[in-house]
Amino acid sequence: MPLEIKLKQRYVSEVRPELIQRFGYDNVWAAPRLEKIVINQALGEAKEDVRILEKAAEEIRQITGQKPVITRAKKSVSNFKLRKGMPIGLKVTLRGDRMWVFLEKLINVALPRIRDFRGVNPSGFDGRGNYNLGIREQLIFPEISYDQVDAVRGMDIAIVTTAETDEEAKALLELLGFPFRK
Repeated sequence: MPLEIKLKQRYVSEVRPELIQRFGYDNVWAAPRLEKIVINQALGEAKEDVRILEKAAEEIRQITGQKPVITRAKKSVSNFKLRKGMPIGLKVTLRGDRMWVFLEKLINVALPRIRDFRGVNPSGFDGRGNYNLGIREQLIFPEISYDQVDAVRGMDIAIVTTAETDEEAKALLELLGFPFRK
């Protein structure tokens, strides 16, 4: 059975009933669930060399299994030598099975590979039930080979939930196995 099916089944059979009982929801659909995961990578150095953008796009495609979208500058900033419309980053929005596969890989494979890892910061919630996490290097993902990396690049991961409060979202992510720092 594929990984994404196991995590989805665990959510339906264990996590959702626990949330319904803990927060006293009347309806099964009122329980918080994952909506999407957005991965963003800012590449300021890409304005000089387009190959950097291509290499980073290939790495994100390997990690997520989905082709990233190029983000462009919304306005010109002369101090940064940036003109409107220049490519400055990449983003991927994962939903459905790809979201579950990525979350499983993030929790069980990538995060434990971080040096001196003691858990993720529990203060990364935005007040509306979404969690944001920054990763300093792409090398923690098993798809990326250390020998083929030209530069270490970080990325931002936003986990969007249907939870109304941060407390509900934290309970959801903890029950899914997210390793929060104590």
